[in-house]
Amino acid sequence: MAENEKQAVQAKKDKNKKPGLFARAGKWLRDMRSELKKVQWPTRKQTVNNTLIVIVCVIVVGVFIALFDFVAGEAIGLLINAFKG
Repeated sequence: MAENEKQAVQAKKDKNKKPGLFARAGKWLRDMRSELKKVQWPTRKQTVNNTLIVIVCVIVVGVFIALFDFVAGEAIGLLINAFKG
């Protein structure tokens, strides 16, 4: 019976043993490469188009923020001057 217990303990130790660092890193790289093959990459035309859309949106939002900042600053300045004197 003691022999069976020793084998069970050894089997449990083997089961809990992790692969080494390089084995895990190699598996991770293989998995990553496999996943990257599944990605549908955009064409050059799509990339340029999306980049232009983002640039235009950033400019439009920037103009709105600058306009709001100017109006809010002027309003606060008028309120300060009105209550100042």
